[in-house]
Amino acid sequence: MSFPSIPEQLDLITKNAVEIISLEELEQKLKKSIDTNTPLKIKLGADPSRPDLHIGHGVVLQKLRDFQDLGHIAILIIGDFTAQIGDPSGKSKTRPQITPEETRINSQSYFEQASKILDPEKTQIKYNSHWLGAMNFADVIRLSSHYTVARMLERDDFEKRYQNNEPISIHEFLYPLAQAMDSVELQNDVEIGGTDQKFNLLVGRDLQREYGLDPQICMTMPILEGLYGKEKMSKSLGNAISFNDAPDDMYGKALSIPDHLIENYFKLAAQYTSSEVDNIKDLISSKPRDAKRQLAFEIVKKYHDKTLAKTAEENFDRVFIRKEAPSDIPITTLEFNDIPLMDLLVELGATSSKSESRRLINQGGISVDEEKIGDFKASITLTDEPKLIKVGKRRFYKVTKK
Repeated sequence: MSFPSIPEQLDLITKNAVEIISLEELEQKLKKSIDTNTPLKIKLGADPSRPDLHIGHGVVLQKLRDFQDLGHIAILIIGDFTAQIGDPSGKSKTRPQITPEETRINSQSYFEQASKILDPEKTQIKYNSHWLGAMNFADVIRLSSHYTVARMLERDDFEKRYQNNEPISIHEFLYPLAQAMDSVELQNDVEIGGTDQKFNLLVGRDLQREYGLDPQICMTMPILEGLYGKEKMSKSLGNAISFNDAPDDMYGKALSIPDHLIENYFKLAAQYTSSEVDNIKDLISSKPRDAKRQLAFEIVKKYHDKTLAKTAEENFDRVFIRKEAPSDIPITTLEFNDIPLMDLLVELGATSSKSESRRLINQGGISVDEEKIGDFKASITLTDEPKLIKVGKRRFYKVTKK
């Protein structure tokens, strides 16, 4: 195949990148790739510690897609083994380990979700349990001999915990070594990760050299801040936009980001070029609400499609500007005449328990046919005519009697 020129490739590769170690070596690898007509192998690791990906993960996945578009080989590592250790990156205490069953369940949807960005036909999926699970204790001892405790303690989170007399478990030292073995096994040319993964990426580079391999290029990408603008995006913090969020939810969440994050989200979440961002800076500063509407549309379009983005925009206007219900609410049919409202919310999937239903009702978050219900003991009489149930500000349900 024919690869673009080195300058053309670097224009796309360096877009939004924070650090490349080293750019000179990357140029050398690209030259060799062109001269030998051989694609580079690009690695991105993902530990299935949770079942959902969010648009923060989309930043590094997009960089992997950039390499795909240039003709290189994209390798997505599902860290089903390393997830059982727990990545200590950025953690002030030992991270809980998850079970093999949990990693198996979480892994199942990763490729499907990542394919919203990656070209699935050109993506290699590898599970690091295939080689890490085959290692015996002697192999682990030999692996550990390649790195010193002093080098491990250079890692910021380890150093802080050590200085504060906070415990560091030995298995946490093994995490970066285990991840580095992925690079030894794959003999990849480049590894991508967030800025919080820099130490792990460098260990992979060092370990490849220890095993007599050409060391990988380490490329770090920015961490996308969550919806509240204080911490990085995380499902556990409740500040994330997930790949699997419904278009309406995705659109509404995007509108909730703080104004000072709009430009960054255009660059990292909507993948606008520098010139495209420059063209909307005046809109961001003068009419941030309009800029966020444009941003929300672009995010929904990226993870769903243009038609659903337009529908989400129209639904938002209908519900929040004109105070109407969405036009496409599915109707649920139940075999009840009278049903307690708390039970109805559970039946509809609006809440996970009666206690959550009671809390929402007491907080004034439930309306039936546009009438707010404040009595958690209330019952609803179902008829052939659909009743409109509104939960919070964004969720609507219709229900009839069977």
